[in-house]
Amino acid sequence: MTEHGDAFSRRGFLIAGGGAAALAALGGAAPAVAAPAGAAPAAAAGTAGTPGTTGAGGTGTGGKAAVDWINPLTGALTTSPDTACGKTFPGAVVPYGLVQLSPDTVSGGDNGSGYSADMTTIEGFSFLHLSGIGCYGDLGQLQVQPQTGELVTGRDAAKSPFDKSTETAEAGYYSVELDRYGVRVELTAAERAGLLRCTFHDAGTGRLKVDLSRRIGFDGSHTVTQDLRLTDPHTVEGSMTADRSGGGWICGNGPSYTVYFSMRFALPIETFGTWDGDTVSRQAREQSSASDSAGFFVEFPVTAGQQVLAKAGISFTSIEGARGNLADSLPGWDFDRARADARDAWSEAVGKVRATGGTDEQREIFYSALYHTMIDPRTSSDADGSSRFGNGPIRHDPFTQRTVFSGWDVFRAQFPLLTIIDERIVADEINTLLALTDTGAVKGLARWELLGTDTDTMVGDPAVNVIAEAYLKGVRGFDAGKAYRYCRDVALGPAELSNRNDFENWTTLGYCVDTSLSKTLENSYSDYALARFAEATGHHADARALHRTSQNYRNVFDPDAGWFRGRNADGSWMSDQDGCVESNPEQQGWFVPHDVEGLAELLGGREAFNTRLNAMFEQTPPDVMMKWNDTYNHSNEPVHQMAFMFVHTGAPWLTQKWSRYVCEYAYGTGPAGLAGNDDCGQMSAWYVLAASGFYPVAPASGVYALGSPLFDEVAYTTSRGTRFTIEARNNSTTNLYVQSARLNGRPLHRAWLRHEEITAGGRLTLEMGPVPNTSWGSDPKWAPPAGR
Repeated sequence: MTEHGDAFSRRGFLIAGGGAAALAALGGAAPAVAAPAGAAPAAAAGTAGTPGTTGAGGTGTGGKAAVDWINPLTGALTTSPDTACGKTFPGAVVPYGLVQLSPDTVSGGDNGSGYSADMTTIEGFSFLHLSGIGCYGDLGQLQVQPQTGELVTGRDAAKSPFDKSTETAEAGYYSVELDRYGVRVELTAAERAGLLRCTFHDAGTGRLKVDLSRRIGFDGSHTVTQDLRLTDPHTVEGSMTADRSGGGWICGNGPSYTVYFSMRFALPIETFGTWDGDTVSRQAREQSSASDSAGFFVEFPVTAGQQVLAKAGISFTSIEGARGNLADSLPGWDFDRARADARDAWSEAVGKVRATGGTDEQREIFYSALYHTMIDPRTSSDADGSSRFGNGPIRHDPFTQRTVFSGWDVFRAQFPLLTIIDERIVADEINTLLALTDTGAVKGLARWELLGTDTDTMVGDPAVNVIAEAYLKGVRGFDAGKAYRYCRDVALGPAELSNRNDFENWTTLGYCVDTSLSKTLENSYSDYALARFAEATGHHADARALHRTSQNYRNVFDPDAGWFRGRNADGSWMSDQDGCVESNPEQQGWFVPHDVEGLAELLGGREAFNTRLNAMFEQTPPDVMMKWNDTYNHSNEPVHQMAFMFVHTGAPWLTQKWSRYVCEYAYGTGPAGLAGNDDCGQMSAWYVLAASGFYPVAPASGVYALGSPLFDEVAYTTSRGTRFTIEARNNSTTNLYVQSARLNGRPLHRAWLRHEEITAGGRLTLEMGPVPNTSWGSDPKWAPPAGR
């Protein structure tokens, strides 16, 4: 999901608008890439970092290890009215970790990450965050703020200004100077715990204020129920229970859940106190309240330059789980060791995709994007395997429970990427979705899961898409029979088992009426995906029925208008701009990824298809690419397959041209580096795949359309232990067109790959040049497989 914006930045430059160069004619050379006149690069904070061990990431061009190209501040704008809002957080996390320890510059409102790089004060540092979401967020609990001087309990009143030049963000590490309190704060994280190191520059009393009532996305009148207890001179433990009243996800459309914590301090606590509103106590040793402003504080005598360390384990099951998670993840107090361990974890994770060549800027964008694809779906079970959905019973499942499934977004690129490099995460997520349905808490399959609740956000059947794709690509480790039954219930009913959008109209009219166009096209793709799953598992009658309904997209194509339109229950057409979710008909209408040839037929053939689609890109000049717009709106997901659809209609050189164009103008470095909300890794995954030179138009097809790699070589280490390398010879900014290709030394005449060709390992070699080779990949006999 992406929210509207007015003016966005590109590659660290602010674009003031106007002056877009005329685009090349159909099939011509790509437009030259240049920064706006007179622009100077913005500082990219936190791109270097302490070297540490190289790990699996290796050292790429430029002499830096892959992990050191990661800039967690990429996309970290949330509220700016004039620039792109990626809504990422810059703090410390390890791959798919339960804890995300990060600075907070804002609470409440449409600020899903709780941080925006254009803000100049910090509220504190909390242990739980969401990355890149496009609406009112959730989590944000256990916020720690170091203080000196008088105790200030109010969240806004306690804010500290900070100098942006002191802010450092690296993979697994964050630091900043709090000017008001004269404290340097450093953060690092492990899988289920986080660690703070606070250096007090002046002698006196050092204080850590811990807010137990904060929750991102509250509406200003929320309460959180807190329980806390001082258990020994070094430890405070407790819980925070948040329900739908007063806010959270989309202002109260999300889960009810409890966060448990076990927080330890390296120094013995000199003074312990609690507060609830304006009431402060320095005698209480425990507290239970329901409040929008409550928590505890600890104080220590400090000398100038003294470091105060605090760490906490987090659990969604119990205080015992939090205590065990702390012992498992951060048993000691060596901050530098923990920081190095976090860096090593990221080095190993991003080392699965190794890019060579390209510019420094492209490498930073690439590895920052890869990093952001590995935040979610995060671990939500404890180190001992205990887990729960929301405030339900504790479970002990034979898989790692995960949470944050932004289905409508991530089925398009992030999960296809995971099917190549980390099948374990895919299987865990599928098992989690199936278990959630087992509980009866979710009808059908969750569409947008958060902490055991289907928030029912967005449209379509993304869980069906992900499950079908995974099975068809050979991902195992889940009950395929159960998975098929639940997917079938969603698509074919009976109605009481389905959570499909507008199920009744879909089955009786052959199209949806409510937000007609978006839902009809999304459902059509899901039925295609499930049809292939049905075929693979021997459910042939189901497969035939689903293949028929996968063609329902034709029922919202108006032949008189020559394009798609929403449709009313009586068969009449909606007005030109109605019937869509976060898109318009011109954008949404291209979402027929499973039957591109059928769509081309409706438009009058391949040439007509290519001309119309090409015009969408030509009408989107560089200064519009990072804005919400009515043409090619990369800020939001319905268009993400469009640049690669030309491969299906015999014009792969246009895919090469426009995929490069989107990479160049819709992505950049630093806080303004994303054209829209990262959407839990989808926007970033698009870049990783496109910059590598391939992308799945229809993920469940198992086919990847070939584009134009940005790098001389990208090597994928797959989940099967193989290595697949894409090599681009004579590659450059101008040499962006594929002249010829060889797969494992043999000529390749088609402009696409099968999933099994990638996972088997091997080498794809592309010879690049400055003008299109309109013969390569254009013959219909080399087209990707048809919808069936």
